[in-house]
Amino acid sequence: MEIISYPNLSNRPYSLQVEREMEVSIDVLYHAWTEGFGIWFAAPDSVIMEAKVNSVFFFETEFNEMRHPHYGRFLKLEKNRQVEITWITAGTKAETVVTVEFISKNNGVLIKLTHAGFTDELSRDQHEEAWPYVLEQLDKRMKETIK
Repeated sequence: MEIISYPNLSNRPYSLQVEREMEVSIDVLYHAWTEGFGIWFAAPDSVIMEAKVNSVFFFETEFNEMRHPHYGRFLKLEKNRQVEITWITAGTKAETVVTVEFISKNNGVLIKLTHAGFTDELSRDQHEEAWPYVLEQLDKRMKETIK
């Protein structure tokens, strides 16, 4: 039996949840979160990632002409249902947990993203502002990719 070490979030109560309806398939979205970060989120050629529970990943994003490193581990992979990862950036200040759920809807997919374990309200609020933009980019890039 595989042992998965979850971060202790008990003394870090700040969390957020964002949702977005997507027009592409669950297969495409699951792939984007497990193998396709370089298509929609990460800076070109910066991704080191293997979609496997307990596997670590690294990538960088570019914002305001600066690169920002992101690190984490895969905690849970339920094909086309859920991806759960740890998330560490300068902005989180600690190992946080991002859970992405894929829910079939009549005309697409609802992504429900929960990000938990922030050390303070400011860090949470900054991510709460950023995640909708990130999901918008995901939707846009995946639609372009499958054309």
